[in-house]
Amino acid sequence: MSPPTETETKDRITCHVLDTRQGLPARGMRVKLELSSPKSTAGARIFESQTDDDGRIKVWLPYSSETSSGEVPVYTLDDVLDGVEVSDADAATSRWTLRFDTEGYFGGADKTFFPEVTVVFGVARGERYHVPVLLAPFSYTTYRGS
Repeated sequence: MSPPTETETKDRITCHVLDTRQGLPARGMRVKLELSSPKSTAGARIFESQTDDDGRIKVWLPYSSETSSGEVPVYTLDDVLDGVEVSDADAATSRWTLRFDTEGYFGGADKTFFPEVTVVFGVARGERYHVPVLLAPFSYTTYRGS
C-alpha cells in the first residue's frame, strides 16, 4: 500500500495567505470557513484553522465557540460538503465564506484598515478549491488558485 498523496491528505477547500508587506507567508493567522447556503444535512456549518509556517491551511477543524460546552464536535469538511442539500436552481453549488482574522494577525485594529477579510465563493459538488490571499495592512487581493 502506497502512502497517501498530498491531494488525499488535504481538504477539498484550502487557502494560502502571503503577507506582501514582509514578502513572507502569513504564519499563525486564524481563519474560519462557513457554509453560507444552502443548509447541510450534516448539521455542521463552521470550521476553523490557523495558517501553518507556509501560510497555508490544508485541513479544517470543526468550530467550537468559547461559550459551547460538552463534547468536541466530530465531523469533517467532507461530511458537510457531501451532506449539502442543493436544488436544481443551484446546479449542485453551495456558497462558502472564508473569514481571515487580519486584525489579530497585524496586532490590533489600529494596525490594519481591514479587521477581517471576507471571501465568499461558490463550490460545485466534487470540485477542489484553493483560495490564495495576498495581504497587506491596507489592501488585499484574492483569486481562485490551483
